[in-house]
Amino acid sequence: MITKENINSFIEKIPPSPKVLNEALSLLKMGELVKAAKVAESDLTLKSYLKSIVNKPIYGFRNEVSDIGQIFGILGVSLSQQSVYNYMVTLLSPNKWSLFKLNRSLFYELQATLSKRWEAILIHLNIHDDNIYAAISLLPASIIVTEALFAQKKEDVELLRSTKALDYNTILMRLCGVDLFDICEEIAKKWEMDDSVSAIVHAASGIKTSENQEINTLGKWMHLLLFYKLSQPEFINAGLNDFVDFKVEYVSDIYDDFALLMEIE
Repeated sequence: MITKENINSFIEKIPPSPKVLNEALSLLKMGELVKAAKVAESDLTLKSYLKSIVNKPIYGFRNEVSDIGQIFGILGVSLSQQSVYNYMVTLLSPNKWSLFKLNRSLFYELQATLSKRWEAILIHLNIHDDNIYAAISLLPASIIVTEALFAQKKEDVELLRSTKALDYNTILMRLCGVDLFDICEEIAKKWEMDDSVSAIVHAASGIKTSENQEINTLGKWMHLLLFYKLSQPEFINAGLNDFVDFKVEYVSDIYDDFALLMEIE
């Protein structure tokens, strides 16, 4: 069975922010888009990732955008910072997915869509905090965590899901005493993300709600966004639709506003 030692071992393997990424993030936090782009230009893998993300259909560009300075200029400070965090998440992803039917392209699609939808939500809520923008990057990280921890116990996990109809988060909690959001908090700490990031992601579970009204509200929107995206056909096929238990009562007060915003977007 999966033990806490397995989890700790996985977390220890999570790479710290590379020097180039740290420098780029620091410059982005200061609003220095041009300088940040020059730093990011030296990381060819990051450059390739940013090109693949910004040229996704959801961004709506007719012609391919390839210049990093142009990409950062288009995204702006908050989305550029969020994209760098998303890239850091991809450093954890497996070369070949075992539990989920995912590949690099589909995973990038998930990241890009979550980022753009989260941006729309924050604009709707009139929130302009770069730390809060970055919070969405940890949701895809939790999918990678699940894949890594359960890949070697795939048959056991699938049997547990089929006989008891449990979501992956509940299975992890029963097996290890921690859930996906606890692990995401550890990733956030290792990457020195703001404490508010962990609080929002925890609230998004629908279980660990916050006494802070703003954080709890953001958690509700994130909870709905996660299910909205994972309920789309390609992610149902990938096995992500039962990723976390949907808490209908938790989000009932904002559901209509969320649905309307997604229609507009």
